Amino acid sequence: MKKQPPQISEDKILEASWELLGEEGIEKFSLRRLADRLGIQAPSLYWYFKSKQNLYQRLANQVSKVILEEFQSEGDWKEQLKSLAVTQRSVLSRYPCSTQLMMMTLPHEPDIIRFTNRMLLCVESTPLDAEQKLQAVNTLVNYVFYFVLDHYQHERNVAAILKEQGAPQPGEELIRLLDTMSETDAGLFRRMFTTGLFQVMGTDGAFEFGLRLILLGIEQVIGEQER
Repeated sequence: MKKQPPQISEDKILEASWELLGEEGIEKFSLRRLADRLGIQAPSLYWYFKSKQNLYQRLANQVSKVILEEFQSEGDWKEQLKSLAVTQRSVLSRYPCSTQLMMMTLPHEPDIIRFTNRMLLCVESTPLDAEQKLQAVNTLVNYVFYFVLDHYQHERNVAAILKEQGAPQPGEELIRLLDTMSETDAGLFRRMFTTGLFQVMGTDGAFEFGLRLILLGIEQVIGEQER
């Protein structure tokens, strides 16, 4: 008799995967843990995904699809790139570990390809050559990736410190270290830290400023091309 697939769906597997990623992070994620959450044997997952990497590809594809669905492609190239970056950040922030997944996978899924193609279309009307267009969108996308990832990792680090019994509050250990360092080595850093300037990191304002720098840089290169 031919074996029948387990009574579970791909959508349920993806949903459980996001839940597990949100609770334990990508470092502890495994098909065995996922199967336990679903109440099935780990080999049953291979009816749907031939490997963990294949599952990662599908999760990244799902994120790419949501970005495309929420992206409002209006205005000139600059407005479109800004909208795409804001949408990308919003979606990545809602799906735990999605930035790592996007960075760990190849564009071998249809919606990942559509996402990449849509980014390129944003700058298609500019006088940049093909290599410059690719570099422009890669720079923008990587900025969003690392902005979201840095904020995510910072939050995890703070949470880990707070869980430790008797551990100093976040920042206390750094203040003690800065107090042992000279003005030459750490003066500017110390003043910025003690006045709270580093608290803007990860905020909407910080994101928009960095995005503005990138867009102005692309605009500058376009201006040089047109002269």
